[in-house]
Amino acid sequence: MVSWLTVVVLVAAAALGVLALVYALTRRGVDDRLLLVLGALEIALLAQVFVGLGQGIGRTTEFEKAVFFAYLLTVPFIAPVAVFLSLKEKTRSSMLVVLGSAVVVGVLVARLLQIWGAGV
Repeated sequence: MVSWLTVVVLVAAAALGVLALVYALTRRGVDDRLLLVLGALEIALLAQVFVGLGQGIGRTTEFEKAVFFAYLLTVPFIAPVAVFLSLKEKTRSSMLVVLGSAVVVGVLVARLLQIWGAGV
């Protein structure tokens, strides 16, 4: 896996989480700024999917391929689903769902890096 791309994904997930926390504290809903941060996160996640698929399929050392590919293909769906739910449920707790999704994305991306490094 490309370490700088992982850092970009983690920074984008942290930015989404911080923004969602600020919005939850100020009782704001989804707006263009949050969608822009989500878009940046998704672009980075999709780039990571393509890089991970390319490198994972061609990798000859042993690692947990099934778990790696399951995480890799699942992570891009988490944040958009949370934002969609927060669009439908316009309460303070909906931004906490977005915050939770940003944390989950960060944890799963860190786990992807851990799984990738286990086979080295």
